[in-house]
Amino acid sequence: MDRLFGVVNVPSVVWIDEDGVIVRPPEAGWPDDERRMPRGFAASLPALGRAAGAPQPTDRALGYAGALASGQARATYADAVRDWVSRGPDSSHALDPAEVVARSRPRPREESEAAAHFELAEHLWAAGNREPAIAHFSASHRLQPDNWTYRRQAYSLVAAERVDGPAARFAQGPLAGEEDAWPFASDFRSDVESLEGAYYPRTL
Repeated sequence: MDRLFGVVNVPSVVWIDEDGVIVRPPEAGWPDDERRMPRGFAASLPALGRAAGAPQPTDRALGYAGALASGQARATYADAVRDWVSRGPDSSHALDPAEVVARSRPRPREESEAAAHFELAEHLWAAGNREPAIAHFSASHRLQPDNWTYRRQAYSLVAAERVDGPAARFAQGPLAGEEDAWPFASDFRSDVESLEGAYYPRTL
């Protein structure tokens, strides 16, 4: 089975040494643990509803805030990078090639098909073919449900059609009272709040 060094969420970091060798495959990474939002950003978000087909949280779900804050401690990531810069391959955070391959993602046929649907959806959207684009975005979500990049790109494109201002692309769900107009089976908040594991996996 082929291996894919795929990026399925943001922020993602790949460590590559001076010889062009991948030392750590794509993983979530932050400069520190401070959450920075522009002044007034949260207040500018519109009231959102819930997509008709969105998953319902179970009693094991972490909830929206819990899932987003879970995983590794964000403050430690920059220190790991500094240790690698200082110590090179002797850093405990530098992986050998076998470990890099072991951490890479398998790419079954469904993920290859999802990538094709997503690229076609992007092309169709840019060309103004909205409905076929949405159909292909939805196919990519169905085929690779753990790819947050595919979901959030599609949700944000539709969000920007309905909401003005800098927060537009972050209104990634149906507007309250307009749930029937939302073209996707789910929405970002519902996706995250129903997670029973971390939104960002622990990698260090």
